[in-house]
Amino acid sequence: MWIVFALSAALAAATVVTLSKAGVKHVDSSLAFAIQSVLILVVSWSVVITQGHLPDVMRIERRVWIYLVVAGVLTCLSSLLSFRALKLGNASQVSPLTNFSLVFSIILASVFLKEKLSWQVIAGAVLMAVGAVTIAMARG
Repeated sequence: MWIVFALSAALAAATVVTLSKAGVKHVDSSLAFAIQSVLILVVSWSVVITQGHLPDVMRIERRVWIYLVVAGVLTCLSSLLSFRALKLGNASQVSPLTNFSLVFSIILASVFLKEKLSWQVIAGAVLMAVGAVTIAMARG
């Protein structure tokens, strides 16, 4: 089932890139991100409340809070940088480079989470990296 969720997330992310690029054409990229962030906040907390997980907030450990806060700050930074890149470049070239995060995720998971890397994962990451750079550098 995780594959369905992952592919659905990828399709949603691709749609977000397309809509965001259309949105930043005539609006400052930071303002566009701020508008989307408000909606993200409303929708995400609505899901938490609807699912009955609001009381769980009080049970989160301090260490987990630190991870989540740092990840949240980095998410904002990543999105601000992505929106700026979309403002300046073509979505078809920006998106492959922002999705280079896959390669970085594999490296970070290996180093910090001690996840094992198979030759297939390494080969796939190399192919993804080459593909992302090739698409980003294409004249179109």
